[in-house]
Amino acid sequence: MRWLLDTQLLLWTAGVPERLPVSIRPILEDRANILMFSAASLWEVVIKRSLGRRDFQVDPHVLRRGLLDNGYQELDILGPHILRLDGLPMIHKDPFDRILVAQAIVEGLTLVTTDTTLSQYPGPILHVSS
Repeated sequence: MRWLLDTQLLLWTAGVPERLPVSIRPILEDRANILMFSAASLWEVVIKRSLGRRDFQVDPHVLRRGLLDNGYQELDILGPHILRLDGLPMIHKDPFDRILVAQAIVEGLTLVTTDTTLSQYPGPILHVSS
């Protein structure tokens, strides 16, 4: 199965794995799964880090390299992803989260998140408790 992890889960995976929900561990440990991260997550880290957000104080270069080195696949932001935002309900106002939903829908991925608001979108979303 192909899984797209939201930004928070990526940060926990890379920096504080003890914060990961127990329910996501089988997904991360199953070698048959394809784990993916979005360029939007890197973009979010760069922006929020520059704003001084304490929960985003990770070097995005190191984050990307670590994810790639650990077998994660990077998903670029493409035109069809942006176009899918048209008509997506305004359940969540965070543009980074909205593009993740659009990418999951377009690419047929399951988005994994701890965000209860984000998990209200229709489509392939798995909410894991934090």
